[in-house]
Amino acid sequence: MLNMNVVDMVHHTLDHKFKFRCHKDIACFTKCCSSIDIMLTPYDILKLKNRLGISSGDLLSKHAYIHIDEKTSHPFVFLAMSDTAERLCPFLKEGGCSIYEDRPANCRYYPVGQASMKKTDEATNQPVTEEFYFFVKEPHCLGFEEDKEWTIRSWRDDQGVDIYDAMNRGWKDILFRKNLPGHELDEKKQKVFYMACYDLDRFRDFVFKSGFLEKFDVDAQKLEKIKNDETELMKFGFEYTKFILMMEQTLKLKY
Repeated sequence: MLNMNVVDMVHHTLDHKFKFRCHKDIACFTKCCSSIDIMLTPYDILKLKNRLGISSGDLLSKHAYIHIDEKTSHPFVFLAMSDTAERLCPFLKEGGCSIYEDRPANCRYYPVGQASMKKTDEATNQPVTEEFYFFVKEPHCLGFEEDKEWTIRSWRDDQGVDIYDAMNRGWKDILFRKNLPGHELDEKKQKVFYMACYDLDRFRDFVFKSGFLEKFDVDAQKLEKIKNDETELMKFGFEYTKFILMMEQTLKLKY
Protein backbone atom coordinates (compact mmCIF):
# COMPACT_ATOMS: atom_id res chain seq x y z
CA MET A 1 0.00 0.00 0.00
CA LEU A 2 1.14 3.52 -0.75
CA ASN A 3 3.13 5.16 2.04
CA MET A 4 1.11 8.32 2.65
CA ASN A 5 4.12 9.96 4.32
CA VAL A 6 5.65 10.51 0.88
CA VAL A 7 2.45 11.70 -0.80
CA ASP A 8 1.89 15.39 -1.50
CA MET A 9 -1.91 15.32 -1.52
CA VAL A 10 -2.42 18.71 -3.16
CA HIS A 11 -4.91 18.11 -5.98
CA HIS A 12 -3.54 19.05 -9.40
CA THR A 13 -5.09 19.30 -12.86
CA LEU A 14 -3.72 18.06 -16.18
CA ASP A 15 -2.19 21.48 -16.90
CA HIS A 16 -0.09 21.62 -13.73
CA LYS A 17 3.63 22.04 -14.52
CA PHE A 18 6.50 20.24 -12.80
CA LYS A 19 10.14 19.34 -13.43
CA PHE A 20 11.23 15.72 -13.48
CA ARG A 21 13.50 13.35 -15.35
CA CYS A 22 14.48 9.74 -14.76
CA HIS A 23 17.44 8.23 -16.61
CA LYS A 24 20.14 5.57 -16.19
CA ASP A 25 22.80 8.07 -15.12
CA ILE A 26 20.85 9.48 -12.19
CA ALA A 27 22.16 8.33 -8.80
CA CYS A 28 18.78 7.02 -7.63
CA PHE A 29 18.09 4.95 -10.78
CA THR A 30 15.82 1.94 -9.94
CA LYS A 31 15.61 2.78 -6.22
CA CYS A 32 11.87 3.23 -6.74
CA CYS A 33 11.74 -0.43 -7.82
CA SER A 34 12.30 -1.79 -4.31
CA SER A 35 10.54 -1.73 -0.94
CA ILE A 36 7.30 -0.69 -2.61
CA ASP A 37 3.78 -2.09 -2.94
CA ILE A 38 2.61 -1.99 -6.55
CA MET A 39 -1.09 -2.58 -7.05
CA LEU A 40 -1.88 -4.35 -10.31
CA THR A 41 -4.95 -3.34 -12.28
CA PRO A 42 -6.84 -5.79 -14.51
CA TYR A 43 -5.22 -4.34 -17.63
CA ASP A 44 -1.77 -4.57 -15.99
CA ILE A 45 -2.37 -8.28 -15.46
CA LEU A 46 -3.52 -8.78 -19.05
CA LYS A 47 -0.41 -7.06 -20.41
CA LEU A 48 2.00 -8.82 -18.04
CA LYS A 49 0.68 -12.34 -18.63
CA ASN A 50 0.97 -11.86 -22.38
CA ARG A 51 4.44 -10.32 -22.05
CA LEU A 52 5.62 -13.33 -20.03
CA GLY A 53 3.73 -15.85 -22.16
CA ILE A 54 1.91 -17.41 -19.21
CA SER A 55 -1.69 -17.70 -18.08
CA SER A 56 -3.31 -15.18 -15.77
CA GLY A 57 -3.51 -17.91 -13.13
CA ASP A 58 0.23 -18.57 -13.33
CA LEU A 59 1.01 -14.86 -13.15
CA LEU A 60 -1.19 -14.41 -10.10
CA SER A 61 0.20 -17.45 -8.28
CA LYS A 62 3.87 -16.75 -9.07
CA HIS A 63 4.11 -12.97 -9.05
CA ALA A 64 1.23 -11.56 -7.00
CA TYR A 65 -0.63 -11.63 -3.71
CA ILE A 66 -4.16 -10.64 -2.66
CA HIS A 67 -5.15 -7.97 -0.16
CA ILE A 68 -8.76 -7.64 1.03
CA ASP A 69 -9.67 -4.02 1.72
CA GLU A 70 -11.41 -3.66 5.09
CA LYS A 71 -13.63 -0.73 4.08
CA THR A 72 -15.02 -2.27 0.89
CA SER A 73 -14.17 -5.99 1.25
CA HIS A 74 -12.90 -5.83 -2.33
CA PRO A 75 -9.93 -8.03 -3.31
CA PHE A 76 -6.91 -6.16 -4.65
CA VAL A 77 -3.86 -7.67 -6.34
CA PHE A 78 -0.30 -6.54 -5.61
CA LEU A 79 2.97 -7.46 -7.28
CA ALA A 80 4.98 -9.85 -5.11
CA MET A 81 8.47 -8.50 -4.40
CA SER A 82 11.54 -10.59 -3.62
CA ASP A 83 11.97 -12.10 -0.16
CA THR A 84 15.21 -10.18 0.38
CA ALA A 85 15.58 -7.23 2.74
CA GLU A 86 15.52 -4.88 -0.27
CA ARG A 87 12.18 -6.32 -1.52
CA LEU A 88 13.19 -5.91 -5.16
CA CYS A 89 10.74 -6.01 -8.03
CA PRO A 90 11.00 -9.44 -9.72
CA PHE A 91 11.32 -7.76 -13.11
CA LEU A 92 14.22 -5.51 -12.13
CA LYS A 93 17.43 -6.45 -13.95
CA GLU A 94 20.90 -4.90 -14.04
CA GLY A 95 19.98 -2.51 -16.84
CA GLY A 96 16.62 -1.53 -15.39
CA CYS A 97 13.08 -2.78 -15.94
CA SER A 98 12.94 -5.95 -18.04
CA ILE A 99 9.24 -5.45 -18.89
CA TYR A 100 9.44 -1.70 -19.46
CA GLU A 101 7.16 -1.65 -22.51
CA ASP A 102 4.46 -3.48 -20.52
CA ARG A 103 5.13 -2.03 -17.08
CA PRO A 104 2.11 -1.48 -14.78
CA ALA A 105 0.13 1.75 -14.72
CA ASN A 106 1.48 2.78 -11.30
CA CYS A 107 5.05 2.54 -12.63
CA ARG A 108 4.12 4.59 -15.69
CA TYR A 109 2.52 7.35 -13.64
CA TYR A 110 5.36 7.65 -11.09
CA PRO A 111 6.09 10.19 -9.62
CA VAL A 112 2.53 11.30 -10.38
CA GLY A 113 -0.39 9.63 -8.67
CA GLN A 114 -3.96 9.58 -9.89
CA ALA A 115 -7.18 9.28 -7.91
CA SER A 116 -10.89 9.51 -8.66
CA MET A 117 -13.89 10.64 -6.69
CA LYS A 118 -17.62 10.82 -7.26
CA LYS A 119 -19.25 14.25 -7.33
CA THR A 120 -22.65 15.63 -8.21
CA ASP A 121 -22.70 17.75 -11.35
CA GLU A 122 -24.30 21.06 -10.41
CA ALA A 123 -25.84 21.53 -13.85
CA THR A 124 -27.41 18.09 -14.24
CA ASN A 125 -27.58 16.98 -10.60
CA GLN A 126 -26.16 13.66 -11.81
CA PRO A 127 -23.17 11.80 -10.31
CA VAL A 128 -19.93 12.26 -12.26
CA THR A 129 -16.43 10.90 -11.79
CA GLU A 130 -13.71 13.50 -11.27
CA GLU A 131 -10.06 12.54 -11.64
CA PHE A 132 -7.25 14.47 -9.99
CA TYR A 133 -3.50 14.10 -9.66
CA PHE A 134 -0.93 14.35 -6.89
CA PHE A 135 2.81 13.74 -6.44
CA VAL A 136 4.75 10.98 -4.73
CA LYS A 137 7.97 12.47 -3.35
CA GLU A 138 10.21 9.80 -1.88
CA PRO A 139 13.44 10.88 -0.13
CA HIS A 140 15.66 8.87 -2.46
CA CYS A 141 14.16 10.29 -5.68
CA LEU A 142 16.38 12.89 -7.37
CA GLY A 143 14.26 13.23 -10.49
CA PHE A 144 12.61 16.42 -9.26
CA GLU A 145 16.03 18.13 -9.31
CA GLU A 146 16.32 17.69 -13.09
CA ASP A 147 15.46 20.50 -15.53
CA LYS A 148 13.02 18.70 -17.85
CA GLU A 149 9.61 20.41 -17.59
CA TRP A 150 6.28 18.68 -18.08
CA THR A 151 2.62 19.23 -17.55
CA ILE A 152 0.78 16.29 -16.05
CA ARG A 153 -0.95 16.00 -19.42
CA SER A 154 2.31 15.74 -21.37
CA TRP A 155 3.73 13.31 -18.78
CA ARG A 156 0.71 11.05 -19.20
CA ASP A 157 1.10 11.19 -22.99
CA ASP A 158 4.80 10.38 -22.77
CA GLN A 159 4.25 7.43 -20.43
CA GLY A 160 1.36 5.95 -22.39
CA VAL A 161 -1.15 5.80 -19.55
CA ASP A 162 -4.25 6.81 -21.51
CA ILE A 163 -4.96 3.27 -22.72
CA TYR A 164 -4.45 1.90 -19.20
CA ASP A 165 -6.91 4.38 -17.71
CA ALA A 166 -9.45 3.71 -20.46
CA MET A 167 -9.22 -0.05 -20.10
CA ASN A 168 -9.50 0.05 -16.30
CA ARG A 169 -12.40 2.51 -16.14
CA GLY A 170 -15.07 -0.17 -15.67
CA TRP A 171 -13.05 -1.68 -12.83
CA LYS A 172 -12.63 1.71 -11.18
CA ASP A 173 -16.40 2.16 -11.30
CA ILE A 174 -16.72 -1.00 -9.21
CA LEU A 175 -14.25 0.37 -6.67
CA PHE A 176 -16.61 3.22 -5.78
CA ARG A 177 -18.85 0.65 -4.12
CA LYS A 178 -18.74 0.90 -0.32
CA ASN A 179 -19.75 -1.63 2.31
CA LEU A 180 -23.17 -1.00 3.81
CA PRO A 181 -24.12 -2.62 7.13
CA GLY A 182 -24.93 -6.23 6.39
CA HIS A 183 -23.79 -5.97 2.76
CA GLU A 184 -20.09 -6.76 3.02
CA LEU A 185 -18.84 -9.06 0.28
CA ASP A 186 -18.82 -12.67 1.43
CA GLU A 187 -16.04 -15.04 0.38
CA LYS A 188 -18.06 -16.35 -2.57
CA LYS A 189 -18.55 -12.87 -4.06
CA GLN A 190 -14.91 -11.99 -3.40
CA LYS A 191 -13.88 -15.05 -5.41
CA VAL A 192 -16.18 -14.03 -8.27
CA PHE A 193 -14.74 -10.48 -8.16
CA TYR A 194 -11.20 -11.89 -8.23
CA MET A 195 -11.85 -14.27 -11.12
CA ALA A 196 -13.83 -11.86 -13.29
CA CYS A 197 -11.53 -8.86 -12.80
CA TYR A 198 -8.08 -10.43 -12.48
CA ASP A 199 -7.95 -14.10 -13.57
CA LEU A 200 -8.91 -13.52 -17.18
CA ASP A 201 -8.09 -16.98 -18.54
CA ARG A 202 -10.14 -18.68 -15.85
CA PHE A 203 -12.99 -16.25 -16.49
CA ARG A 204 -12.90 -17.17 -20.20
CA ASP A 205 -13.28 -20.85 -19.29
CA PHE A 206 -16.08 -19.94 -16.90
CA VAL A 207 -17.99 -18.13 -19.67
CA PHE A 208 -17.47 -20.67 -22.44
CA LYS A 209 -16.98 -24.00 -20.64
CA SER A 210 -19.54 -23.87 -17.83
CA GLY A 211 -23.29 -23.34 -17.88
CA PHE A 212 -22.87 -19.56 -18.01
CA LEU A 213 -24.34 -19.13 -21.50
CA GLU A 214 -27.30 -21.31 -20.60
CA LYS A 215 -28.13 -18.90 -17.79
CA PHE A 216 -27.30 -15.51 -19.32
CA ASP A 217 -28.59 -14.05 -22.58
CA VAL A 218 -25.52 -12.67 -24.36
CA ASP A 219 -26.07 -11.45 -27.92
CA ALA A 220 -24.07 -13.06 -30.71
CA GLN A 221 -22.09 -9.92 -31.56
CA LYS A 222 -20.86 -9.45 -28.00
CA LEU A 223 -20.13 -13.16 -27.71
CA GLU A 224 -17.93 -13.01 -30.79
CA LYS A 225 -16.05 -10.01 -29.38
CA ILE A 226 -15.33 -11.56 -25.99
CA LYS A 227 -14.28 -14.80 -27.66
CA ASN A 228 -11.65 -13.13 -29.86
CA ASP A 229 -10.57 -10.00 -27.97
CA GLU A 230 -9.13 -10.21 -24.46
CA THR A 231 -9.82 -6.57 -23.72
CA GLU A 232 -13.50 -7.11 -24.54
CA LEU A 233 -13.49 -10.20 -22.31
CA MET A 234 -11.97 -8.11 -19.52
CA LYS A 235 -14.67 -5.44 -19.89
CA PHE A 236 -17.30 -8.18 -19.86
CA GLY A 237 -15.77 -9.37 -16.60
CA PHE A 238 -16.41 -5.92 -15.14
CA GLU A 239 -20.04 -6.12 -16.27
CA TYR A 240 -20.44 -9.53 -14.67
CA THR A 241 -18.89 -8.27 -11.43
CA LYS A 242 -21.30 -5.32 -11.31
CA PHE A 243 -24.19 -7.74 -11.84
CA ILE A 244 -23.06 -10.11 -9.09
CA LEU A 245 -22.48 -7.24 -6.65
CA MET A 246 -25.96 -5.92 -7.53
CA MET A 247 -24.56 -2.57 -8.64
CA GLU A 248 -26.16 -2.54 -12.10
CA GLN A 249 -28.36 -4.78 -14.24
CA THR A 250 -25.55 -5.22 -16.74
CA LEU A 251 -26.59 -8.75 -17.80
CA LYS A 252 -29.90 -10.34 -18.73
CA LEU A 253 -30.99 -13.73 -17.47
CA LYS A 254 -32.60 -16.19 -19.87
CA TYR A 255 -35.22 -17.11 -17.30
